[in-house]
Amino acid sequence: MKIKLALFMTSLVLFCSCDTYKQVPYFQDLNRTTVVQETIKNYTVYTIQPKDLLGIYITSSDNKEAAEPFNPSLNRLNGNITDASSNNPIIGYLVDEKGNITLPLLGIIKVQGYTLNEIKDELLKKLPQYIKDPVVNIRILNFRISVIGDVLKPDTYNFVTDRVNITEALAAAGDLNITAKRTTVLLVRETDGKRIFVPLDLTSKNFFESPYYYLKNNDIIYIDPDRTKFANVDRGYRNLSLIIGVASVVAVGASVYVAAVKK
Repeated sequence: MKIKLALFMTSLVLFCSCDTYKQVPYFQDLNRTTVVQETIKNYTVYTIQPKDLLGIYITSSDNKEAAEPFNPSLNRLNGNITDASSNNPIIGYLVDEKGNITLPLLGIIKVQGYTLNEIKDELLKKLPQYIKDPVVNIRILNFRISVIGDVLKPDTYNFVTDRVNITEALAAAGDLNITAKRTTVLLVRETDGKRIFVPLDLTSKNFFESPYYYLKNNDIIYIDPDRTKFANVDRGYRNLSLIIGVASVVAVGASVYVAAVKK
């Protein structure tokens, strides 16, 4: 009887383990026995939004001194921030709520809704009246993604490119813990005065085709822990509470005993 019970319990544990494991691998419906190729259709070039910090460095292949007014040497100028990590003295221009930046001599320039290349082309059209043969380098200085929840290293991560996808963001955070729920990853995005919540399933290859696979600046990724992790933590708290309770009773009993002996 005991042998049958032991075999039954072992089978039950193995069954539960196998069932749980099915939820762990990513992209489960992807054919991994051959090379699979598909066209990327869901990527769109990032367009600038308010609160983006644009790193702009302007020079001239003909006369570098003529470009100095566009590149102030001060670390901070009118709220603009120097990127000290760059080899070039890139100045950060913060996009205001109206979607504009203000550059020396050029004045107010509308950038919201434009790509980096479109802004670069616009600057190259305006600059020849001030400098000859202008050269413009531009990028986003504050492209950041927050990854929170059941990952190895939850944090806010900065990227030097505006083409960041969810897998790269999760990799930066050390990937999901084994206890994380992969079928209900939540993306939180604020755009055009609205906040949207997008559920994503990492266990399906269709995830690659999602319009939300490529991230936007200031996106938040939240990973749910499964009930197993909660149960372990809850059990730990319960055990700790029990130990503290027992210790308190023992301490009170000891105090009463000592008082009684002294009498």
